[in-house]
Amino acid sequence: MKTYKAKGIVLSTVKYGDKSLIVQMLTSTFGRQSYIVQGLGSGKGRGSKMALYQPLFALEYEGVISDKSDLHRMRDVQSGIVLQSTPYDVRKSTIALFMAEVLYRLVGESQADQLLFDFVWGSVEALDTMEQGVANFHLWFMAHLSRFLGFSPGNEYVEGCWFDMREGLYTPIRPTHDKVINAHYTKLFNDLLDCDVLHLAEIGLNRTERSDILSALVEYYALHLDTIRRVQSLQIFQSLF
Repeated sequence: MKTYKAKGIVLSTVKYGDKSLIVQMLTSTFGRQSYIVQGLGSGKGRGSKMALYQPLFALEYEGVISDKSDLHRMRDVQSGIVLQSTPYDVRKSTIALFMAEVLYRLVGESQADQLLFDFVWGSVEALDTMEQGVANFHLWFMAHLSRFLGFSPGNEYVEGCWFDMREGLYTPIRPTHDKVINAHYTKLFNDLLDCDVLHLAEIGLNRTERSDILSALVEYYALHLDTIRRVQSLQIFQSLF
């Protein structure tokens, strides 16, 4: 057996028997990786080990590679970020669920991507600590995630431009096809890309604009990664945000 120290972010879990989980993690060492976690007990009561494996929880642990299985094991698991608000705030916990599912659907099993991992780890910290602008966070996350997945806008924004989703370019003239974001929402999309997360509250969006931008981002993502349409938690945002 080989062991290694790693950081990881929980993306999904599946119960395996009475006391075990199969955990999908975004890791600093192996990219997306599957683990079997054993000896968790019933998962009830304070201090339960099961509580560590919630969507988007950030963990530090020792990984164990076995020659007999593709699944790695985890031991000496502890919180990498002690979350103060996300598990107890319905808006933040819903956004965390959404972010975890988006990453699970869109990030394939591959070699480690340190820049992507650092972005997601920092996003977990930012969501937990922010007090204003929470309702815009999932939009900010999706806009910036496009950079790490390889299809952020390919040119500079100019006031009044439309966004051609098919080409991934800002354009002063509306394209003839329908895969386009109009000038108003293109500006808001660019504002999200330019915005530091600490100033996210300064982007004033109403509920309709949030819903429309999310729909546009999903459509844009779907041109590159159709698995975005299988993100079930998308429906929750229609009622909550």
